[in-house]
Parts: sequence; C-alpha cells; structure tokens
Amino acid sequence: MRIFISADMEGITGLVDAEDVQPGGRDYERGRLAMTEDVNAAVRGAVRAGATEIVVNDAHGPMRNLRTEILDPAARLIRGKPKAMGMIEGLTADFDALICVGYHSRAGAHGVLSHSFMGHEIEDMWLDDRPTGEIGLVQASAAALGVPLVALTGDDAACQEAADWAPGVATVPVKYVRGRFAAELRPENEAHAAIEETVATSLAARRPALAPSEQAATLAVRWQSSTVAHTLLGIPNVTAVDPRTVRAVSTPPDLFRQFGVWMRVASSLTNQAPYC
Repeated sequence: MRIFISADMEGITGLVDAEDVQPGGRDYERGRLAMTEDVNAAVRGAVRAGATEIVVNDAHGPMRNLRTEILDPAARLIRGKPKAMGMIEGLTADFDALICVGYHSRAGAHGVLSHSFMGHEIEDMWLDDRPTGEIGLVQASAAALGVPLVALTGDDAACQEAADWAPGVATVPVKYVRGRFAAELRPENEAHAAIEETVATSLAARRPALAPSEQAATLAVRWQSSTVAHTLLGIPNVTAVDPRTVRAVSTPPDLFRQFGVWMRVASSLTNQAPYC
C-alpha cells in the first residue's frame, strides 16, 4: 500500500499566527517542530495500517519546513521548490491514498490562518463555479488521478471544508477556530494520538477504488490586482472573466500545474505579506 502525505503548516497543532509559520517569525522554529510531530503521527498511523511506501511532500511556503533529522525514517521526503505540482508534487495514480496534514480553510472562510495559496493576493477561487481553496483543488486533482483523500488534519473549519469536498473523509480537528489568528487548542499528545489513530483506521477501511478521470473542469481565480489578471492573459488557455478574474479549462491535475505558473507570475508582480 503506497501512501502520499501532503503537509501544510497553518493547520498544524498549536499554530495560530503568521509568526508561527513564516520563516523569520518569532515562533517559526517551534512551528517546524510541531509540523514534523504532526506528520510523524500520520506516518505512524500509515505504518500501523500496513503501508509499504510513504512519501511526504513538504507543501508549505518555502517547502523546506519539516525537520529532516527527526522525520520518521519510514517516510521519504520531497523538499524544496519550485515544484511543478507544488503541494502534490510526486502524487501519481500509483498511490492508494492521499493524506493531508496541517491544512487550512479557503480565503474568506472563518478559519485559523484561512487563505488560498497566496494570502490576500488571491481573493477568491472557484472550481466549476464552486468556491474552493487548497483543499478543494488538491482533492479534485487527486481524485482525477484515481487517488482518494482518506484523511485530513487541521482546524475544525478545514475539516468541514474537506468533508464538503470528499464526503466520508476522516478528519482530525487539532484546534477550534476562535478568530483568524486565535484558536482553542487540543493538547499536543491528544492531537497526535488522534492523528495516528484516525490515519490507521481510515487506511485499514477498504474504500472503493476511484477511477482516473480525464473530465475537464474550469478553474477561476480572482486576484487582488488587475495587473496580475491582465498579465496572465498572455498564457494560452487563460481567458478573462472580469478585470481581476481569469479562468482556464482542463483536467484538475493540469489546472493545478498551470495554477502554479499563475502564482509564480503573481509573485513576480507583487510583494505583499500573506496574512495582512
């Protein structure tokens, strides 16, 4: 059984502020440790369920956050950037399940550190006219490859968002939103035990296999800046919805790859902090 773990940071146990998750932040090093501990709990659960291969992709920010020296040796790590598929780099149809650790809710949601990929540079996203963020786009891309999302950890808002996209997904709320930068925290030992048990149980339950799909979808993104939207129109397959919104039509994995290019274009044109 081959398991893929995509690890973000905002939804990690105990983390609530940009200072916890951004390089240079006062508590970033503690955040790195917390992120690694949550991932290790998921790895232990996968091992208990009989996983023969576990690949972890560091999916947050610089994608060099996980503490390699204390990462469970049962997992292989994909680290660094740029990566063509970003948060799901390395995910292929050969994997049996996807696990998302430390995920957060989409831009505009009432969730801890809620945003979609680039902080307030991205105001809204839609997949087939459905509001989405990282959870929705990752889930849809994995499903198109035939890989089910079986478990997700994050705050309660992220867990609900995941359940909306993948009914039946097992979720672990490691904190409960009290504000965008405030939460009621589960004790670390309790959260780690819950992650391990939930991953082990969800993988042991034999879910029906997903059939890979080539069905096209439409991704639309509203940017804060009309400059970004206007510049993206130079990319084939990108069309304008309005002065700040662009869209493209393709399969979800191809849209995910292309969206990574959109973000690199946006980064070259803007210089704004992600959590203002």
